[in-house]
Amino acid sequence: MPLCASSLSFSPSIRWRPSCSTGMTAPEKNSQRCDRAAELTFPDGDLGTVRKFRMSDFALCDRVSVGLQGRRDEVIFEATVRDSNSPLYNSRVVLRDLTSVQAKRRGRRALEVLKKLVRRQLMYHSYAMQVHGYVSPSSGEEGDHFILVHSYQGSYSLRHWLQLSDWLPTLEATLALDEEWVRRVGDDTIGGPDVTRQLRLIRIIMRDLLIGVNYLHSHGLAHTELRLENVHICPVDRHIKVGILGNAVDLHNNGNTNAMASNSDRKAMIIAFDMRCVGFMMAKMVLKELMDASTFTKFKLFLNKGNDSSCLREFLLPILCQDSPCGNAGLQMLDRNWGAGWNLLSLFLATKPFARISCLDALRHPFLCGPKWRIDPSMDLIRWGLGSTAVRMAEDYIYGRHQRRRLAYLIELMELLNPQPKIKNWLDILHGRWRLLYCTGRHLGLTLRQPTHRVIIGSAVLTFTKDNNSEEPSLLLSSDISFKVMPISSWPHDKSGLPGSLLVKSRAKITSGTRLYLKEEDSPIPSQFSSQESISSALLSKKWKGVGGPVKELPYSLPAAKLLQGEIDVSLNLEQSPPSNIGEAQTVLNEVRTQIPPEMFDISKLICGTYIDSRMLVLRGVNGSALLFTRSCALD
Repeated sequence: MPLCASSLSFSPSIRWRPSCSTGMTAPEKNSQRCDRAAELTFPDGDLGTVRKFRMSDFALCDRVSVGLQGRRDEVIFEATVRDSNSPLYNSRVVLRDLTSVQAKRRGRRALEVLKKLVRRQLMYHSYAMQVHGYVSPSSGEEGDHFILVHSYQGSYSLRHWLQLSDWLPTLEATLALDEEWVRRVGDDTIGGPDVTRQLRLIRIIMRDLLIGVNYLHSHGLAHTELRLENVHICPVDRHIKVGILGNAVDLHNNGNTNAMASNSDRKAMIIAFDMRCVGFMMAKMVLKELMDASTFTKFKLFLNKGNDSSCLREFLLPILCQDSPCGNAGLQMLDRNWGAGWNLLSLFLATKPFARISCLDALRHPFLCGPKWRIDPSMDLIRWGLGSTAVRMAEDYIYGRHQRRRLAYLIELMELLNPQPKIKNWLDILHGRWRLLYCTGRHLGLTLRQPTHRVIIGSAVLTFTKDNNSEEPSLLLSSDISFKVMPISSWPHDKSGLPGSLLVKSRAKITSGTRLYLKEEDSPIPSQFSSQESISSALLSKKWKGVGGPVKELPYSLPAAKLLQGEIDVSLNLEQSPPSNIGEAQTVLNEVRTQIPPEMFDISKLICGTYIDSRMLVLRGVNGSALLFTRSCALD
């Protein structure tokens, strides 16, 4: 809704001095030199749909639209066309006065883009803010000003919509969503809970935005300024309107054959930048916490430091849950469909530009497609879904045996889909911090036992670092376990206690390893095993039904990496006001080692490891237990 401007005054000679509500005032004629280079030099025959207007063609309104994202070198106000001979008669338009050299260059570029897209004008106007033309000065004295005339799409940008307290029902009423729109987006739920309604609306906006951006990319242009402030929603045709293409970049080369390879890389880099901007818009629409400037700064800093975008959930989870004890709506949306939203967000914001998803692939992603659309997921997406399901199950405190059994099945299935069977890339894969999520052999945390000292485990992190001083391929391992010791032995309501940490350092070499699927034979000695049974027989059972697919026979074992341990260094840090004796520290250490799997202290008990994807890792122990890790990244 429009906001009143402070003043708009005009003289009969059209020497006007408008000012908007933010206090920005356009300079007068002599305030700066005339920029003759910024004036338009288009012949009348080459303008196409771009029209020349005069200030007398408009009836100015005393309202300024804040949502149109004016800059310091722009003054924006609304007007109504009163020229009866114009096809825009009685329609509302926006006049954008551009004062600086850079602003005039943006306005001239916007007209050039419109001229290039005039052949498919209807499609362009459907997904971008239409530029009608510019105001032609009546005399040479008005060369200082360049006024762009573009369409009016409402006073609210998408950012202003999302900042409203009742944005969801208001935006649904503005778009007039009916069953036809629901069918187009693929969602078979009308109304329903707020999370489902928000997801449906975000799907509609994101798909419309991607269609418009893909149209620009397919015509050799990149927007380079995709932000929530530059996107509007038109209530007439219910389409997303991208802001003025004043900073659009031409992706095609000028015809220099020697620069074809460099131009291809440049085109891919600019398109990848647009996709990163779309990812930021999606993140703000889904996660309203990112609308806060300080939180969004941390979010961008996390990505700018080169952290893996697949770790965004691990990084944002403490931020999203600190003020939402009953659950976060954005977290629920991204966790649906086996974490498909996190997968799409990580592809938009990938660290390497060439690894980012394209518009067409994003439109076919399961997060933007409803349950009625049949999508054939890739193997990477299947691995992602399995890992996301395992993470969400491990986040719950598991008591039931059936839940443990399901997690064990998921881990075995992820091992079957191992994308890195060879060890040549493991030095690069394992580098970083891995947080222990779950162990198939025990609980991580308090149990029904009543030890002398109650210990609550905070986090267990396994860090791999390349050993550059060693001639052979080896890694430096550090197992860091943080915990709290409660002062009393009974179960207190207040779980605060004295902090402590346990640090185990060691060195390991990497060799090729094999995990054998063993079967106990019929013999008088029950401890004898053999590996003659193929795992394909396991796929015939009920739990593996439909997993094998076209595979007739799977190998007897899965190739994986094996770690050979060297020297071990253990240090215990227990913060306590009175000095504790050795016996008490030993009791605390034994309790920590009881709750944490022994493989975290002695990696010689690990027989193999399987790298699932960039965020999941499974390590197998000699006793058959599996340790599930997720990659942990931080700002530091």
